[in-house]
Amino acid sequence: MSASGGPRRPGTQRDGTRRVSRHRGEALLGERDPRPPSRPDAARARHRLALGGLAVVLLVLTGFVLARTLHPVDEPADVRPAPEGPVVREAPSGGDLADTVVPTIPTAELPAGGDFPVSGRGTWRVVPGTTPLVGQGRPYTYTVEIEDGAVLAEGDQAFAAAVDATLGDPRSWAGSGQIALRRIDAAAAAGRAPDFRVSLSSQLTTRARCGYQIRYEASCWQSDLGRVLINGARWVRGAGAFEGQLGLYRQYAINHEVGHVFRNPHVPCGADGALAPVMMQQSFGVSDDYLAQLTDSSPQGGEIPRDGKVCRPNAWPFPTGR
Repeated sequence: MSASGGPRRPGTQRDGTRRVSRHRGEALLGERDPRPPSRPDAARARHRLALGGLAVVLLVLTGFVLARTLHPVDEPADVRPAPEGPVVREAPSGGDLADTVVPTIPTAELPAGGDFPVSGRGTWRVVPGTTPLVGQGRPYTYTVEIEDGAVLAEGDQAFAAAVDATLGDPRSWAGSGQIALRRIDAAAAAGRAPDFRVSLSSQLTTRARCGYQIRYEASCWQSDLGRVLINGARWVRGAGAFEGQLGLYRQYAINHEVGHVFRNPHVPCGADGALAPVMMQQSFGVSDDYLAQLTDSSPQGGEIPRDGKVCRPNAWPFPTGR
């Protein structure tokens, strides 16, 4: 009813005036215009829908790229087989072998490690000390010497002790039943020269006196001077074929070079998988094929066959006894 008590029409105020919507032209909340949209409205709706879908795709792709950047996925490894056979490679420091084909096995390379004596004066001092005669057979005397100017971190006496322990071992040449060994020093010699000298020498002195045609570090026996030169670089670093067993390599180096004193030549691997003969050039490697190719241009006093045999490193002339 109206304020005057009579009935009032829908949409009018109590004072009889019409009620006006605050949101003219807008549908009320929850209302929906039942009429289909006009063609332009439908096109705009489809356009908005397409843009929305594209935005979602771009958002997903952006998230994927960010995820790959922040959390990279491990790619599958390249499983192609490595090339086999010899390759041409750069020469190690000290020589040019760029035109030489060498095998891929890198065991002749000097391993990484500590500092070693690079140069010395080319003269040697005798380390004091003597040992009793060890072994049976013809007696040989030797001295232990260090090149002047060449310094070992462990000292002269440590080198001498390693030489004595190696040559006095029954697996060494003293175990042959034909050789007896005794260390003397300058005082014990009394003016008489030893049969041979085991001399720790610097890298450059060893290269100059032993030769450096193969361009890898080696030790040697100088028969005209009666001197075994143990290369200080190898003494400190060892050889790749010995896989970090420095003590075993040092025993090998001593026994191998002293073996030349007794006129033993270089020999190849005897049987595949067997212990290498001590007179095999294990400082370079324990593969016959590798040594054969390495020494082709500079023969080392014994032919090495390309027979595929690979031995295990060994330090002793008689590893299982005489």
